[in-house]
Amino acid sequence: MQESKPKLKLILKEIQSRGFDLLYNARIGEMEGELSDQLKGIQDQHKQHLLHQTEHVFKHTIKGDSKITTISLTDRYTELIIISTLRERRLVEHELLSRGREHEEWQRKYVTSELEKIRIDQLFRSSFGHSSLSGTTVVSGVAGIGKTTMVQRMVHEWAAGNIYPQFQFVLHFTFRNLNAINRAVSLTEMVLDQYPYLEKIIEDIWMKPEYLLLVFDGLDEYKHQIDFIGHVAGDVSVNHCVAPDCRCEVFEMVHSLVQQQLLRGCSVLVTSRPTALDSLEKANVNLWAEILGFLADERKEFFRKFFGSEQLATNVFKHVEENEILYTMCYNPSYCWIICSTLGPLFTQLKCKQPLPKTITQLFSIYLSNLLDNHKRDVEDQRMVLQRLGELAYQGVSKRRIVFNENHFIQHQLESSKFISGFMMEILERDDTAKNIVYTFLHLTIQEFLAALAQYLSPKHQNMVEMLHCAFKKDDGRFEIFIRFLVGLSTPTSSRNLEPFLGPLSHHTTCQVIDWLQANVQAEIKNMDRVTGKRKLLNTFHYLSESQNRALVQKTIGSVERLNFGDPNPKNALRLNPMDCFVMSHVVQLCESVMELNLEKCYIQEEGIKRLAPAIHKCKVLRLNDNNIGDTGVNILSASLAHSECKTKRLDLQDNNLTFACIEDLRMAFSQSESLSMLYLDGNKFTDDCIPKMRNFIINCKNLELIQLWRNQFSSDGKKQLRSLRECRAGVRVFV
Repeated sequence: MQESKPKLKLILKEIQSRGFDLLYNARIGEMEGELSDQLKGIQDQHKQHLLHQTEHVFKHTIKGDSKITTISLTDRYTELIIISTLRERRLVEHELLSRGREHEEWQRKYVTSELEKIRIDQLFRSSFGHSSLSGTTVVSGVAGIGKTTMVQRMVHEWAAGNIYPQFQFVLHFTFRNLNAINRAVSLTEMVLDQYPYLEKIIEDIWMKPEYLLLVFDGLDEYKHQIDFIGHVAGDVSVNHCVAPDCRCEVFEMVHSLVQQQLLRGCSVLVTSRPTALDSLEKANVNLWAEILGFLADERKEFFRKFFGSEQLATNVFKHVEENEILYTMCYNPSYCWIICSTLGPLFTQLKCKQPLPKTITQLFSIYLSNLLDNHKRDVEDQRMVLQRLGELAYQGVSKRRIVFNENHFIQHQLESSKFISGFMMEILERDDTAKNIVYTFLHLTIQEFLAALAQYLSPKHQNMVEMLHCAFKKDDGRFEIFIRFLVGLSTPTSSRNLEPFLGPLSHHTTCQVIDWLQANVQAEIKNMDRVTGKRKLLNTFHYLSESQNRALVQKTIGSVERLNFGDPNPKNALRLNPMDCFVMSHVVQLCESVMELNLEKCYIQEEGIKRLAPAIHKCKVLRLNDNNIGDTGVNILSASLAHSECKTKRLDLQDNNLTFACIEDLRMAFSQSESLSMLYLDGNKFTDDCIPKMRNFIINCKNLELIQLWRNQFSSDGKKQLRSLRECRAGVRVFV
């Protein structure tokens, strides 16, 4: 079983190396430490305080009311998929670009067979393959995936006595609040500032660090980048903080706790976006975990809980499921909330004739128009305020800033208002002397949308082509969605929802964006034989799809003879997910024809073929070698190639795990298409059993001029039978 069950190998290895220690450690995680009456009384007070703090989640309504809606955490919380490893620690900010159905495929293939799916009550316990009874656990996840909500749920469950009985005290901090501490401080002072009722027993807590869990949420929001080798950004040496009463900088304290130099034996939980994980690579981390977000069942559950109506939830989810882009977004709880908030009114208002959104720009345009409609009496000049807010948002996107203070507001001539509350949250921070207000957008993607919109609202026409060129060159993901919104707003189908509130958007900006996109597509086509060129070209395809601009697609791609995303060397081929295939299909559909589409070793599989199916018949040469599409993929492909306007002449299907089952589908496609004439089937799983069907296919498909069957599983006699077909049908070439 070890060969097919990788987890079993870990179990056996750990039993051999640790023996009965495993049983002892497992039991420790279920034991509650003894407490004196005084400690027990204050622990109860602490738990009640945390229960009160964590019992609700706070959400803005689509109306952007100044009073934030409170929702029971228990009623709204939907279980997240957490795995006990990080697939790749250097991920770009936006996994929106690469998830969706691929997310489910990945989970089915790896989570169930190789990786360990874990619950929030399993982040600190002994498990096969790792031990995290004490020390540091790092939980990673992209923006909006639910890291803070997960922490809130975990703290709530501990305070309710449901999980982690081995911890006598859980102390919860956010890096966002720690940013306000601008002086040396001791851990004791920091804890008592937040939990003053612990003063009488704080020394007792420090005496038994093994019973203590410290939670630090949002490392990516911290103003310093902590390097756990021993430095902080700017070559400032980290002083080791060795005692709870030792005063030091906050980053020094966190460093010492994570590295077990302070309160040795305590447990620490750190959450972060992937963009800040580099600093933790050298840290003393026991368990790396990643939040994957929602799969299909969790998505449906979120919609059901959001709407409360089974029928409405089903109707909205059905539309989302049928739209590849919207469905892709739904792995992320924050996007689920935005989608539900936006689509709900479109399904419930009887007189609503607004078309349902197909792109993310259209979705956010409707979302914003709803906010503006509900705020039309709150501000005299919505356009001016949104322009300033968008300029603030753009500055944040450029500098990777998501938290803004009063000085940022002053710089952009903004002031807190009910109108602003529709887009940003006010957060109370405490520093040494006073209480400060900081602001953050409701979601990073809302910040990016407003940043893009500001370019169309500004009366100052900057050089958009130059700005886009610089943004496109950045390879860290910060501008990816911003550019997509910028392109999406250039089309009337996305911008018309906003014009009743904001007036016409800048035609000058629209022209510059289209000019840049046209020039960029043509430039990347010339570089598509390089791996970086392939990736850049694919990005421009996503922009073209977002633009919904048929004329632009035909002008830029319509005359291209060859689209090359594959390569015989897998290192030089671009691995495409279903979303990429959907976008490619949309772009190719708008072309009259494509001379050659090369997807060799792009690993598109059956799901990719499904997305490409509506457009694939427009490609005269179709190279699909080594894509693991299988017989089911050929069935889908053949139906597309049977199209009355099929232009495909050559079909390459080498190394695709094809068997006897796909021959009839290929015969149907070649019989109905007048163009198909060359078929390459090398390296598949055809055997002598399929020779009668293969002979029938070759003899009766009059347009077939060449079929190649090298590296299959034919016997010598089988090969001889197939070669003899050259004599049965004049003009056909059979290579086997």
